Amino acid sequence: MGVPILESTDIKAGDSETLDAKAMAFAGECLRKVQQGGAEAVAEYAQRFGELTAGQSAVVQKAELKAAYDSLERADRECLDRVAARVKKFATCQRDAIRDMETDIPGGKAGHTVSPVDVAGCYAPGGRYPLPSSVIMTAATARAAGVKKVVVASPKPLPVTLAAAYVSGADVMLRIGGAHAIAALATGAYSGEGAPRADVICGPGNAWVTAAKACCATHARVGIDMLAGPSEVLVVCDETADPEVVASDMLAQAEHDVVARPILVTFSKYGKATALKHIHAVNEALDRQLEVLPTKAVAEPAVKRGFAVACKDVEEAIRVSDAVAPEHLEVICRDERTISKRMNHYGGLFIGRCAAEVLGDYGIGPNHTLPTSGTARYTGGLCVNDFLRIRTWMRVDDKKAAQVAVEDAVRLARIEGLEGHARAAEHRLGGDEPAAKKAKK
Repeated sequence: MGVPILESTDIKAGDSETLDAKAMAFAGECLRKVQQGGAEAVAEYAQRFGELTAGQSAVVQKAELKAAYDSLERADRECLDRVAARVKKFATCQRDAIRDMETDIPGGKAGHTVSPVDVAGCYAPGGRYPLPSSVIMTAATARAAGVKKVVVASPKPLPVTLAAAYVSGADVMLRIGGAHAIAALATGAYSGEGAPRADVICGPGNAWVTAAKACCATHARVGIDMLAGPSEVLVVCDETADPEVVASDMLAQAEHDVVARPILVTFSKYGKATALKHIHAVNEALDRQLEVLPTKAVAEPAVKRGFAVACKDVEEAIRVSDAVAPEHLEVICRDERTISKRMNHYGGLFIGRCAAEVLGDYGIGPNHTLPTSGTARYTGGLCVNDFLRIRTWMRVDDKKAAQVAVEDAVRLARIEGLEGHARAAEHRLGGDEPAAKKAKK
């Protein structure tokens, strides 16, 4: 069976998932109810979905997060510590690369300052699998950006999820998920319990979470990182790639969700026939591995949603990959470093056999919250930038030296028909009387 085989002409740039209309309608209604009813409205949803019992608080304070961390086996604690440290190190290097700057302008100086938002809302899914790794990816990155208050939300969190929030530096956690959790973060429904309204909400989630993020960005004046869809991996390889390794990497993404997409793009210096033969070898490996995979019930439908393309050469393989603009892009072939540099659209790039995408999932350094559904054509993955504001400033110290810029402002304003702008600029002309005063005489 394996993944279906398509022709390269079947792959069109811009093909992507759209927001689910039913989920959007539900998310909009949920947001309105939470805006009106606050924590009580959130609790109603949480009890309906079995996340909270009547009277139970949704808020987990930092002391309880630490207690969960302390309750883990030593090996698990040390694992979380190492992963969080690597994610923080990478995010801190990103933050250090984004600096304040200033430059000369006519008569003065201009520049920008870089500063974090006050509150970050970090979401981690918890439906099919607990995902402490997503807690670390979001919360640790927000903390590295310098965010003052970090609030995590995740439904029915296990002790390891609570512990992940602790090692990531989260201040508080909401033990709820779905659209109502996003609404709670966006509105500050639990601000009285240490979870104030978020300035930015980030993190992966299902269609309901994604729809809620879209609604909140529009109707709750909150920033979001991206609108993430189902997970996807695209492996570009030639016949030197081990079919067993390629198949295992495809299944690693397929087991995320029944709507995930594993994609294979092959090429060969020996021609398209060899590339097609390699697809068959990978498909055979997929079938063998799938039969003994404990998560087969999830992975098998996802494999059916994936596809493979045999390309005549590396140029065609690059075109197909760029058209898909995958969330995860693996390149396993001869001269893989050179070929990787020619790839243009992807969320995260994994170069070579040893750079397994799963290492990115589990905290080798770069963030695993990445753009899906072709959105890598215009955005990148979650990083410190999502929690930072770059704000510009200017000052004019030498009025005389600024006159050319002032005169240009006057002229452009009148070209655009904005007389008020022109007169405001004329007040800065050296020695000239503003037009408004002349008009009164």
